[in-house]
Amino acid sequence: MRILRQVSALVLRREITTCQKTMLKKDCLLRIHPSVSQAMAENKPVVALESTIITHGMPYPHNLRTAKEVEAIVRAEGATPATVGVISGEVHVGLSSEELDHLAQSKISQKVSRRDLSYVISKGLSGGTTVSATMIAAHRAGIPVFVTGGIGGVHRDGENSLDISADLTELGRTPIAVISAGVKSILDIGRTLEFLETQGVCVATYGQSKNFPAFFSPQSGFRSACHVSNPEEAAKLIASSLSLGLQSGVLLAVPIPEEHAASGQQIEDAIKIAVAEARAEGVMGKDVTPFILQKVSALTQGKSLQANIALIHNNAKVGSQIACALSKQMNDRGLKRQTSPKASKSPSNSDSNIVVIGGINVDFIAKGKTKALKFGQTNPGSVCQSFGGVGRNIADSLSRLGQETLFISATGADSNSDAVLNYCKHMDTSGVARLKEHSTATYCAVITESGELSLGLGDMDIHQQITEHYVSQFKTQLSSATLVCLDGNIPTSTINYVCCFAEKRNINVWYEPTDSEKACKPFLSNAWKSLSYSSPNLAELCTMNKTLGVKTPEVLPSTLDETLSVAVALSRPLLEHLHCLVVTLGANGVLLCGEYDEGTVNLQPRKQKRKRQLCGLHYPALAVTPEEIMNVSGAGDSLAGALMAGIVLGKDTDSCVRMGLLAARTSLASPHPIAPMLTLDAVNPNKVHTQTWPKPSLVWID
Repeated sequence: MRILRQVSALVLRREITTCQKTMLKKDCLLRIHPSVSQAMAENKPVVALESTIITHGMPYPHNLRTAKEVEAIVRAEGATPATVGVISGEVHVGLSSEELDHLAQSKISQKVSRRDLSYVISKGLSGGTTVSATMIAAHRAGIPVFVTGGIGGVHRDGENSLDISADLTELGRTPIAVISAGVKSILDIGRTLEFLETQGVCVATYGQSKNFPAFFSPQSGFRSACHVSNPEEAAKLIASSLSLGLQSGVLLAVPIPEEHAASGQQIEDAIKIAVAEARAEGVMGKDVTPFILQKVSALTQGKSLQANIALIHNNAKVGSQIACALSKQMNDRGLKRQTSPKASKSPSNSDSNIVVIGGINVDFIAKGKTKALKFGQTNPGSVCQSFGGVGRNIADSLSRLGQETLFISATGADSNSDAVLNYCKHMDTSGVARLKEHSTATYCAVITESGELSLGLGDMDIHQQITEHYVSQFKTQLSSATLVCLDGNIPTSTINYVCCFAEKRNINVWYEPTDSEKACKPFLSNAWKSLSYSSPNLAELCTMNKTLGVKTPEVLPSTLDETLSVAVALSRPLLEHLHCLVVTLGANGVLLCGEYDEGTVNLQPRKQKRKRQLCGLHYPALAVTPEEIMNVSGAGDSLAGALMAGIVLGKDTDSCVRMGLLAARTSLASPHPIAPMLTLDAVNPNKVHTQTWPKPSLVWID
């Protein structure tokens, strides 16, 4: 597969870019409703809902009323509804009341499956998303639970027609829990279950038996592989599947309530008649289900519609309870980690494998809904919030990869601090100072509809409060750490203090430059000689050399050969003292420079300084499609965090770099800087069989 140069540059670029800025450029693909974004940022449960039931499943006004009732049920159970739909070529995760009404009344709405997404978006059309398309949107938004009526399946006579719903293949490749009333009874349920098994999908009945429901009937004559009895059991099943990184979904089949199952036989008889009529009239493909449902409703005098609404209401209730249980389990797991003996001890006694010292930010992006913004008055738009900061991102990445990581930073004692620390419950934030006289670092950007920045404001002064005096309170953790990571946001004096402390105790220090202006900080004194690792891009590498008085090119090179030549030449002076440099080269991948060791670069910490044969190892960037990208703000930090995790775990160099590249790609596909689904399994090169790894090339350093 051809490497997409521009996209790869985003993966490895080290300049600061906020999540929302990039999302705004990608708004044509995905737009997350503020209520959904806020709930996710606060680790609250969110339930995804499909919209073909609105556009193609029921007549108006039953469709609109049912959609609003379902959302109300989700809210009543303590979750946030996120109805997915396509409006004027944009995929929306979460719809306003007006948008729901638009889809409900539209006579030209498309039925949008995976196959149709690209076309509908390219043409600026509107439509209801099927199970498969909703799964795609929910997964990209980071929502693990999705409620629907019933999924598609293998159509009757499917062994000859090969008419198989995309819902089934989507369940086999998208890690989402789908709560439904089983498979629509107009389908071949036996073959559908066989197909799901082949796709590796875990199918479980919700209740006391394994009987697999058939939409309008609680029994289909077939059985699920397993069953779960309550929301807590279902949540544990989902959590297990997600933590394993299987990249396949879970289907939870919820039987229709008993009081509405009585009319099941009458509906089944009507289905047989409707199926026969569909064949006679030559109805095929995606038109089959709406045709049959409409016929069945007429034949049963509306009883099937009533049963349909009842089971959807029930699915929404059960699915929301499961989402709440899953959210609670995930939050409790993070809270336990945060309040474990290590994290709860005083600073003088606590211990961590890795210590990260750096910035923590709360970002706000305000985007107008008009081509031009009018200053001096209120403009219509939307506001999105997320949490970042280079240090926070790296600590987040390391924590999700199973590393005991102490994060040292500073925030204000304000609502922004409450929000970001609540989001970081899975991390050890006992080293984050909350200062009453200061404000949490924030960034606010005002963006036009097209994504152009009109105005940006940043309040980062609090980073200067991460002083050497404050950091000195954590001498015990620093002394016992395997690795200490510093980001360029902290004061130069603090960097000097940590480097001096580390030099005396033979502690490995990683410097993340953050940007070209801050890259110089350790090089203003001899502090840089105490660094073991650094991860600059080419511009930051130039700044480091300029600060040391080394001549650098006035214009950065454009070809790969020239880029590698310059990067190697500029790495050489720093390798007099640094153990290894990780130079990110944008579209050209990543270059490791350090000690030659049997055909590769030795990434493992050296025990003593000695004369070394130096070399560079160039790894091409991974192939990533533009459609996969949601943001680039955390891709570089994910790369660095996974590299550090690999080093601490004693992985070989190839594995460390591949872990980093996989973590960066995972970040790109998430609305969050660090993907909530990031795990060791997800970045294990041995478990990602779909990735072809290009061979790195060796460059000698004189």
